[in-house]
Amino acid sequence: MSQASAQHKKTSGLEIFVHILFIVISILCIAPLILVISVSFSDETSIIANGFKFYPEVFSLKAYEILFKDFEQILRSYGISLFVTIVGSILSLLLIALYAYPLSREDLKYRNAFAFFIFFTMLFNGGLVPWYLVYVNILHLKNTVWSLILPLLMTPFFVIVMRTFFATTIPTALLESAKIDGASELKTFIRIVLPLSLPVLGTIALFNTVNYWNDWFLSLVFISDSHNISLQYLMYKTLLNIQYITSNSAVLNGISSGGGQIDLPSRTLQMAMAVVGIGPVVIAYPFFQRYFVRGLTIGAVKG
Repeated sequence: MSQASAQHKKTSGLEIFVHILFIVISILCIAPLILVISVSFSDETSIIANGFKFYPEVFSLKAYEILFKDFEQILRSYGISLFVTIVGSILSLLLIALYAYPLSREDLKYRNAFAFFIFFTMLFNGGLVPWYLVYVNILHLKNTVWSLILPLLMTPFFVIVMRTFFATTIPTALLESAKIDGASELKTFIRIVLPLSLPVLGTIALFNTVNYWNDWFLSLVFISDSHNISLQYLMYKTLLNIQYITSNSAVLNGISSGGGQIDLPSRTLQMAMAVVGIGPVVIAYPFFQRYFVRGLTIGAVKG
């Protein structure tokens, strides 16, 4: 009885330690987000004088006022980013799954050739100039929303991850039994493979969402007007403009000689941009989180 009691106390102590450890880790993850939000609502002068604080010493909405000066452009860029993220993530997930599933089947003819093709593109590419010319001169996608979607549709690494999941998780006997029952390859893929692959689908969908939402480079390369630029590129361009004005002595002297004054926040504006830009990712993550848990659970049960 004493041994059982000692074992119980040892287990309880270990559980308490694990709970404390995860509480500390959670605080370390949440604290930077709280700091970013606090700084975004702080006055620039107080930040320069006293540094970053977890609470606004002098409350100010100056950063958000500057950020939302052109509210219509912000709203439009937000809509562009949402459209690109939603449509791009769905199409990308569909294409990756349609390419990865045949690669996981051992009876696929020329399977190694198709696998080498996708692996080769992960290591080598044609370069920036040919890549640009294909989308602009051949596909004619310049200044269109599709130029923000197509370049990120197929990620070779995600194809390899999903192919491995299909090959190691979906039982071959289950696919063979579906074929004996008269199910076509498409029906087997939709009715059997996809429902059993929700963990990897959710994981890659989350990665696609983050990739599309955080992308600003495609807007820089393919969009020459402000009509279809993404939110991330709009904020990036705004920040560059403010940094140029505040760091260029000739511009500052010209404005001062004309009787104007410069009062542009830099640090607080960066944090305000981060708060505005992080929203959809924070909202999307809880919907995909359970699939990470299910993936870990499946692995534990199989082990």
